[in-house]
Amino acid sequence: MKVAEFCSNRYWGIALRGMAMGAADVVPGVSGGTIAFITGIYRELLESLSRIGPHCVTVLRRQGPLVAWQYINGSFLLALFAGVLVSIFSLARLIGHWLATYPILVWAFFFGLVLASTVPIVRRIPRWSVSVFVCLLLGLFVAIAISELRPGQIPATPLTLFLSGALAICAMILPGISGSFILLLIGIYPRVLAAVHQLQLLNLVYFAAGAVTGLLLFSRLLSWLMRRFMARTLAFLAGILMGSLKIIWPWKLVDGTGVAMGEKLAPMLSNTSPWNFVAQTGENAYLGLAIIAFLAAVLLVLSVDHWGRRAGGKSG
Repeated sequence: MKVAEFCSNRYWGIALRGMAMGAADVVPGVSGGTIAFITGIYRELLESLSRIGPHCVTVLRRQGPLVAWQYINGSFLLALFAGVLVSIFSLARLIGHWLATYPILVWAFFFGLVLASTVPIVRRIPRWSVSVFVCLLLGLFVAIAISELRPGQIPATPLTLFLSGALAICAMILPGISGSFILLLIGIYPRVLAAVHQLQLLNLVYFAAGAVTGLLLFSRLLSWLMRRFMARTLAFLAGILMGSLKIIWPWKLVDGTGVAMGEKLAPMLSNTSPWNFVAQTGENAYLGLAIIAFLAAVLLVLSVDHWGRRAGGKSG
């Protein structure tokens, strides 16, 4: 890999997409996979991850590290995950602060982001049929069913940590479903945080091993589905995005659980209208600002999609 190649404008753009993915994962119920889909790198991400495996080791042994690096699209992955890490340690903290201070506005922005992102996904569906429509409804049902779940409690054993890591990373790849939100639902999230803060290295190894395994296997499955059943897979993903709108609806009624609107468990609170929110809580609904944030997100997504289609047309 040449330094000039990695420092090209393309990889700077990939790194910025990675930063956006890392920031999105901070918002309850929002997945970095959603940002990957919006910005047009979702399929390349799946294809690149699916190439990491036994065949990659064979290429490395027979043809050397440079060919193996090119085979897995290493420059793309490095730029993307570098952006994710930079965001986690910088931009994500700022998003987290905004979420704690102005949760309605942050949720309104991401609500518009997710809603508008269904437009380019539906547009990419090559053909419609009964089975494609059924897959759309199935994705919708899956996302709504997840939103109706309530937190459980499972013990932090090596097996549960491994499976939790695999499940969380699979959810993170899917647009519209947050991996950390899934961890909260199954009750393992506090135990993972405790392992991080207390440096419980063995527990972290179990969790990381599950995440890596889930990432490699699930990316292969999704990549295969995209190649063999593109229309049905895109419809299913669009359905998940539509269903996830219930999770990130901006106005929620705080119940007696003590969950604040800016916390990770906030998507489980009851949705309500802006007017009922004011009547029930006596707080400002920030309706005008929320509409502005929503419209800004919609405009951003449609502009990115329009720019991407024009660039694709010129390159073709």
